Amino acid sequence: MMSRALNSLQQKAGLWLRQGITPRRLALTLALGFSIGCIPVVGIPTVLCAGLALAMRLNLPAIQAANYAAMPFQVALIVPFVRLGGWLFTSGPRIQVSAVALLHSSPLALVTQMGRMAGLALGAWLLIAIPTVALITAALTPLLRYVPAVAAAEAAD
Repeated sequence: MMSRALNSLQQKAGLWLRQGITPRRLALTLALGFSIGCIPVVGIPTVLCAGLALAMRLNLPAIQAANYAAMPFQVALIVPFVRLGGWLFTSGPRIQVSAVALLHSSPLALVTQMGRMAGLALGAWLLIAIPTVALITAALTPLLRYVPAVAAAEAAD
């Protein structure tokens, strides 16, 4: 009885790991995971990747691996995305924000300014992420055709 349940669980896990494993789908999965992993708001990418993988029937372990691989880029790109968003989406005089000024402001002003910066960064990220996903997918698809396990999955479809 226990052996049958364990075998069933192993089969389901195997199907889950192979889900969306054709070269094109795997390339899209990795591109989405990496791009979403670069969202300049810490904490959002993991949940967003999981939801997207489940909704689009993508390979969940692959999208999360790409998401986690992008974490150093996420941190490194926060300031450039805020600056790019400020350049793209604001008109008039630019507001210069310093850490000291933020720490000495009221809590409401701090939350407002941080929310504004997050919005600017997300807007800039969105403009960059869409072509990035297309480029990464186009570049990875032919490369993944040379991976034996992925090529076998494509031949089976």
